[in-house]
Amino acid sequence: MTKFGFKVLHQDENARAGRLTTPHGVVNTPCFTPVGTQATVKALTARDLKEIGVELLFGNTYHLHLRPGGEVVKKMGGLSKFMSWNGPTITDSGGFQVFSLAKTLGRLKGPVSGFSPASAPSFAKASVGKPFSSAAMPLVAERQSGVESPSTRATLSDNENFESFPRSNSEKSLVKITENGVKFRSHLDGSLHYFTPEESIKIQQKLGADLILCFDDCPPYPSDYTHVKNAVERTHRWALRSLKAAQGKHNNSRQAIYGVIQGGIYKDLRKESAKFISGLDFDGIAIGGVAVGEGKKEMLDVLNWVGPLLPKEKPRHLLGVGEVDDIFEIIERGIDTFDCVIPTRLGRTGFAFVSSSEGNIKNRFRIDIGKTKWQTSKLPLDKNCDCYTCKNYTRAYINHLFRSKELLAYHLLSYHNTYFIINLTKKIREAILEDKFQSLKKDWLV
Repeated sequence: MTKFGFKVLHQDENARAGRLTTPHGVVNTPCFTPVGTQATVKALTARDLKEIGVELLFGNTYHLHLRPGGEVVKKMGGLSKFMSWNGPTITDSGGFQVFSLAKTLGRLKGPVSGFSPASAPSFAKASVGKPFSSAAMPLVAERQSGVESPSTRATLSDNENFESFPRSNSEKSLVKITENGVKFRSHLDGSLHYFTPEESIKIQQKLGADLILCFDDCPPYPSDYTHVKNAVERTHRWALRSLKAAQGKHNNSRQAIYGVIQGGIYKDLRKESAKFISGLDFDGIAIGGVAVGEGKKEMLDVLNWVGPLLPKEKPRHLLGVGEVDDIFEIIERGIDTFDCVIPTRLGRTGFAFVSSSEGNIKNRFRIDIGKTKWQTSKLPLDKNCDCYTCKNYTRAYINHLFRSKELLAYHLLSYHNTYFIINLTKKIREAILEDKFQSLKKDWLV
């Protein structure tokens, strides 16, 4: 039985090229990890993913727990086999989705077990007491929420309960955090659920992912210092409980567990969390709370603070980041694997990634294929790309498909975008091995 292992093969300054070994195969790092929120990467088949060159897939514990359920996935042979991927997988703890629930209710289209979407704003309050406005707030990557939702999270303090917000008797709040865990109501049907660190680990063991994450408390952005400090301390206590549960009598020795670093944008809290999590017997380190609405500078500050404190022999995963410029920046700071829904999400909204001959930081390395100017273009989506889409279809044809709302458009764009990010990350890996990382970065970002 193959066990988990990680080895750094070469470093170009802080950028690392390595090899991560799992029971379902080897992952060459740095590695971009597409997100299969509900056991599927949207618009792509497992065969597509293999053709593209994907090596690691990300699943979402919260969504898979609600539908189809951990027991179903276990009976079907685990997540990898269930989705006919048969390759390495990683699952999050479900924590972010649980803490995001107060926002998602307002986006539902119908009544849900005693409450209605129209009434959601009356109780969907942030910790600072301000109501959420889904129209005004930016969207955060679907990797984290599973739905397109505002970028901050609503949570309740330990002394609050499901009856604490002013509302009609028929309304119900979605989440309550206590020291022991989190009570929440499903965004699907309003049913009541309870996640503890132990329960999160138990569900992830049923899902059978190669890599699993401990249960953490990720505060919204912005949050004041006291709020974040309390969340960090709770995250650390939950990390100990998650680790104990993963190493207990029901432990699946084929799974590796990652600890999660939190701390918001506060340097001392991030350093404290990095030291605490690094001092525990985790197989790898995940960095959370860097894609919840803060700017790029704040994200890079966090990596600059925690990077030097992390054990060099353990793999590092960054949660929820996948823009082209961000990929160079995070790899330069020692990140080994990272996940995001951006390739398929952009594909479904009509955007295609393009390389540095046409793309730049200003246009975010993308074109809008729905624009009229592409109606008679014989160009591929990206002239430097050799993916299936670019080798066989023109911008004019995909423009026609997208404007006609044909489903094939979403498939072709998602295929190209996923290939593009996977291929870019592989080029970066090759550059690291040849000590040419800075040269490649300059070609793209300067």
